[in-house]
Amino acid sequence: MLMPGGVEKPEGPLLALKDVSRAFGVRRGWLGEQRRLIAVDRVSLDVSAGESLGLVGESGCGKSTLGRLACGLLAPSSGQVLLEGRALPLAGARSWAAGRIQMVFQDPFSSLNPRMSARAAVAEPLAAQGVPRAEQRRRAEEMLATVGLDGLGGRYPHEFSGGQRQRIAVARALITRPEVVICDEPVSALDASVQAQVLNLLRDAQERFGPAYLFISHDLAVVGFMCRRILVMYLGQIVEEAAREQLFAGAAHPYSQALLASMPTGALRKEGELLPPPLEGELPSPLNPPPGCRFHPRCPKAVGICRREPPAWKELAPGWRARCHLA
Repeated sequence: MLMPGGVEKPEGPLLALKDVSRAFGVRRGWLGEQRRLIAVDRVSLDVSAGESLGLVGESGCGKSTLGRLACGLLAPSSGQVLLEGRALPLAGARSWAAGRIQMVFQDPFSSLNPRMSARAAVAEPLAAQGVPRAEQRRRAEEMLATVGLDGLGGRYPHEFSGGQRQRIAVARALITRPEVVICDEPVSALDASVQAQVLNLLRDAQERFGPAYLFISHDLAVVGFMCRRILVMYLGQIVEEAAREQLFAGAAHPYSQALLASMPTGALRKEGELLPPPLEGELPSPLNPPPGCRFHPRCPKAVGICRREPPAWKELAPGWRARCHLA
């Protein structure tokens, strides 16, 4: 298959992260010592065309940083982010990747400019690419109608509900017909009654326009609804990768098991089966991660080797692996 310009399209995943890390300098106090915080630590993943890949974990585990790395808003400290086999540049209107990866952020109010109408907000990515103004308006109105906001393009963010604002954000992300959309907690700021509407909108949009999703959430039930393949993240690292059915039927990593235990269990628990107790304790500081397995201070199954040696990946079945000594 040929890409624009007659270049042959490479085989393999559409989006790939290869051993990606991202560190930040953190200073304690006004004149305190600067320390290094590793928010994402040697993460590898791939997303195929049209796929929905889920990324789940607690707040503070590095999910949002990973999402920003995947769409070019942040540069990795090490490793590579590849789009169709080419190194992804930082996001910019003149980049060869402009418009091919878009993002839906968590808070639909703060992600929209309060001084821009819905129509102008949706058209903003087209304006950055130099699309003529009349074409911007036509396509923005068309996309607003697609997400159920027909005729409301002249209104401003404060005139919409939270769910409607997130629909505007989805329309803005889809306006350039991207190949990948990074969804960073897109429904966590919405009422439960509205969440299902936005999730169904995202699924319908994928069927219509065909983008791949990297869907980030702390809610395993939401990720399970959206995605067939799921990555579980803890303290900057991926600790389990599995198909949805494998993970829900018998997660291998104790952290994944604890996430399952925190869900409403009616659909998951078999008769007479006891699920592990919900997760206790706080997420350790990424400034000072525990030695050995990073989960061992909170793990009810931890043994001596867990406290001494970082676990390697164990392949449990095709497409299913876990980073655990006891898997």
